[in-house]
Amino acid sequence: MGAESHFEQDRKRRNAERRHVQIGIKVCRPGETWFSSRIADLSVTGFRLQSFMKLRPGDELWLMLPGFEGRRARVLWTRGHESGCTFERPLHPAILDHVVQMGLREAGQ
Repeated sequence: MGAESHFEQDRKRRNAERRHVQIGIKVCRPGETWFSSRIADLSVTGFRLQSFMKLRPGDELWLMLPGFEGRRARVLWTRGHESGCTFERPLHPAILDHVVQMGLREAGQ
């Protein structure tokens, strides 16, 4: 029948290539306290958040990548303790490269 998995359909809809990372970040909802979390994939348009926050599609977040000021993002989907999110404004490619390199150093690669 050739039916594609939900994961493969999501991948085809992405606007930008995701880069695998494991980076510690700070995240909060508007008006709440910042707390530590992690991102597992990152692109100029979005990221996969690994967090124990109870999130729903449509929720607004603030994300602080290491060394940069906060950026607004919106939750697109959630599965367990992971959420796919999109940045309000895309990252500059140089910022993406810098953050990915920081993640590699953090992982000891």
